[in-house]
Amino acid sequence: PKQVRCRHLLVKHSGSRRPASWRSPSITRSKEEALDILREYRRRIVDGEVEFGALAATESDCGSAQKQGDLGFFGPGEMQKAFEDAAFALQV
Repeated sequence: PKQVRCRHLLVKHSGSRRPASWRSPSITRSKEEALDILREYRRRIVDGEVEFGALAATESDCGSAQKQGDLGFFGPGEMQKAFEDAAFALQV
């Protein structure tokens, strides 16, 4: 595809490119702690405890939280390479 549309829930850590967000001016959690948080979020979503967008709206460290994690449509070269590669590789 020439473009994809994604939603995400970002949990930053102290080694993130910019370790700050709308939720916190200084993020100090470790990468391992961020991964543990994400695993718990995934469990809650898969178990039906919470809808992805609702969780992204309150917990994501990205400004896209205001749109329930929706990043909209984007094409090649518009996002960080690793994210873009994964996004374009996903199946609907």
